Amino acid sequence: MTSGPEQPRLRYLTVAEVADVMRVSRMTVYRLVHGGELPAVRVGRSFRVPQDALEAYLAASLTEHHGDQQEGRLSS
Repeated sequence: MTSGPEQPRLRYLTVAEVADVMRVSRMTVYRLVHGGELPAVRVGRSFRVPQDALEAYLAASLTEHHGDQQEGRLSS
């Protein structure tokens, strides 16, 4: 019996953990989730955000912000 490479387990974060990482309020995280900007799964009455989804959201936000700054420099 051969054993292939083990898949890394996907980590799910609570709304409070996401808020802490992003340094925003929990309400801001709920707005992002309900607005569809940040993917989440519902567990009972709570939400859990996949860590890779949070990392992708932050990377995209950083890219957008960086692009805005570059455009500002080009037009100066």
